[in-house]
Parts: sequence; structure tokens; C-alpha cells
Amino acid sequence: MKPKTIAFVLSLAACLWMLMPPTPVSAQEPKEDRQLLDKILKATEEDDYDNFVAVGDYAFKAGMTPQMLEGVSGQVAPRLKKGYDCTYLGELNQKGFKVCLWKLVFMDGGDDILAKLVIKNQKVAGFWIQ
Repeated sequence: MKPKTIAFVLSLAACLWMLMPPTPVSAQEPKEDRQLLDKILKATEEDDYDNFVAVGDYAFKAGMTPQMLEGVSGQVAPRLKKGYDCTYLGELNQKGFKVCLWKLVFMDGGDDILAKLVIKNQKVAGFWIQ
């Protein structure tokens, strides 16, 4: 093969390689963190304040009231009961806390929810759904 032909083939291969979509990097879902999320979601579904705060740290327990859970549970529990798929999106490190993110897709076909679970020392320090 001529040097010009080799250079052309290599250039073409490089261009094609650059056009290929990147291989997705799937985040490995931490088993212990998922167990915390499952407990929080089950307690939300059942409007069970004691089990909801049982996995939390002191500040989480002190800042959460039964009325707060009741409000969230009233909105989300019917959808949780119909079923959902949960996909781990990844985690962030923020101010010494691990922030785990999940996407909840509901079987009712309504809007998806982003669940944000803040963890320190295997205790829930915060939980938000959007």
C-alpha cells in the first residue's frame, strides 16, 4: 500500500471512530443506599412516620414531622401503590455527604420523579422528591 493510501485509511478510521456515540458508563447502584431508599419509599407509601424517620440521623428525625410526611404521602402514595421502576442515576459528594439520585418512573404514565437521598454514616440526612 502506498503511504498516501495508508494515511487516508487511517484518517477515515479516526473520523468514523470520532463519530461513534460514546459508550454509556452505567453507575453501579450501591446496595445499602438502595435499601435506605426502599425503606423511605415504603414508609412514604404507607404514611408510616416511625419507619420513615427510623433510618434517619438525629437532624433528619428532629426536622421531620408526621404532618410533613402526611402531606407528601398524600400526593405520592397513590402513585407508589400502582407501581414504579427505579433507576439509579449516580451520586454526588457534597459537603461530606453522599447524595444519591434515582429516577422513578410510575406505571400510571404520569410525570417521573427525581428522588434525592442524602446519606452520611449509613443514615439518611435528607430526602427530597421532585
